[in-house]
Amino acid sequence: MRWVAIFDDTVEMNGVRAIHEPAHMEYLRKHEAEIVIAGGLRDEPGGLFCGGLWVMEVQSRQRAVELVEADPYFLHRARRYRLQIWGKAFAEKEVIL
Repeated sequence: MRWVAIFDDTVEMNGVRAIHEPAHMEYLRKHEAEIVIAGGLRDEPGGLFCGGLWVMEVQSRQRAVELVEADPYFLHRARRYRLQIWGKAFAEKEVIL
């Protein structure tokens, strides 16, 4: 099942990012079979991060919650998130990012 996590950062998140980025990146690598796309969101090129987006291939919503809430970035409660199921238009078309 494909789930999308959309993260909204608080002001405090910039400090969390500065300290915990290596652990966060290691976490993403460890779970790359389930967190298939991940990245930060900005309001403008070169601006501060204001959130993030993950596309996950997981068996359940509960597994998506587990992945999000165990991430080193999330452990500090400096971001909110929402989960939604996502289905790509033109499912037969392969997309490489």
